[in-house]
Amino acid sequence: MPGERGPTLVGRTCCPLSFVDALDGRLFHCAGMPIDGKGYGGMHDQPASGRMQSSTLREADMDARWIALAVLTTARASMGYQFQSLAAVSPLLIDEFGLGYADVGFLIGLYFLPGMALAMPGGLLGQRFGDKRIVLVGLALMTFGGFCAALAESYGLLLVGRLLSGFGAVLLNVLMAKMITDWFANREIVLAMAIFINSFPIGIGLALLSLGWIAESAGWHVALHATAMVTSAALLLVMTLYRRHSNDQLVQRSGSPAERATSQEITQVCIAGAIWGMYNGVFAILLSFAPLLLSGQGRAVADAGFTVSLATWLIAMSVQAGGTIAHQWGRPHTLMLIGIGSFGMGLLLLPIAPPVLMLLLIGLIGGLPVAIILSLPAEVLRPASRGLGMGLFYTCFYVGMTGLPPIAGWLRDFSGSAAMPLYLGSAIMLWILPLYGLFRFRQGRSGKPFKSEPAGRVR
Repeated sequence: MPGERGPTLVGRTCCPLSFVDALDGRLFHCAGMPIDGKGYGGMHDQPASGRMQSSTLREADMDARWIALAVLTTARASMGYQFQSLAAVSPLLIDEFGLGYADVGFLIGLYFLPGMALAMPGGLLGQRFGDKRIVLVGLALMTFGGFCAALAESYGLLLVGRLLSGFGAVLLNVLMAKMITDWFANREIVLAMAIFINSFPIGIGLALLSLGWIAESAGWHVALHATAMVTSAALLLVMTLYRRHSNDQLVQRSGSPAERATSQEITQVCIAGAIWGMYNGVFAILLSFAPLLLSGQGRAVADAGFTVSLATWLIAMSVQAGGTIAHQWGRPHTLMLIGIGSFGMGLLLLPIAPPVLMLLLIGLIGGLPVAIILSLPAEVLRPASRGLGMGLFYTCFYVGMTGLPPIAGWLRDFSGSAAMPLYLGSAIMLWILPLYGLFRFRQGRSGKPFKSEPAGRVR
């Protein structure tokens, strides 16, 4: 934050820390530049002409990093758009291919299946070959997979296209957060990350607004072609407008072996990852099966998608609001209780209460605890153990996103009730609260008592 300073490293060059470090605000003064012990980059002792030149360079760097944020945020929105594509046209796919709801759920969850295997290798690929190059490869895979799904004449080809797109999406998810950190480390990192995180639900909201209407007007093939065109546009955007940061493909060699994560750290980060995976898995259930519930109640496909998109847009805003409130208010337990409890109860009442009212409740309040959940790993992981720890965290995230929608689809087929997936989502969401309590209990016993400090504040 402006006016506050973190620890400095004298006579060394340091690289940006992890995504969760950025959200938690525990940052060194670094941007891949030397620090001389007198201030950031040694600018305090420069002559007047040097200071003027430095000021010009800082202004140019400020423009470059905001351009980078705009490009990467827009490109990542295409991932949310593609993720939601099959759910948006699922009623038409069910009619044409005779799919069951478990098949639809598996197609939806398949997008995140590669993440269980690629979450940690993806970061290593970026380090070896360059972040921008691997992101371009990811967008190319998303585009190819999108066209493959659009041209599919069988369920098997849909699976292939979805899986290829998922491989590309994992590379984006892992590397783009690192690229944003490179540009905004020790600057406007919390604001930048809040904007960046919201790109995914914004893409989902755009898909809900447009793809159902396109599918009803021109067919589901055209809707999926539109999805592939969006990812190809993102590919061109990153290729032409994104300028590589100096930390791109920077390899740090400390010369000493990395310390191992303790059993306490592993257990705690797995609990935090389970919370994040459950939250996102339930969000996927809402996006996938709420439109089917509304369609079964007599709404048109496009109208059902638009109604559910209300919650998506509002969640994107409440995520931003939750980070701000947590920073100013400093009561994360209360925010978790209100946000998770409202989300769970909204899902429980959605089949029987006015759907617009329940979706408004979920959207306005359900996103409040996101910043708190994302900050949990930073509370328990030491710098030396964050690589393994964050790999475990995102593996749990991908397990939840991949596993929960098919379970919800199977429950829909078994019960014959369109409401059952939402009841399952409600139960899973409410189970997050005791898991969060377990995390805090174990944290207190570990000798690292929780400090009720707003997320994102520099310590």
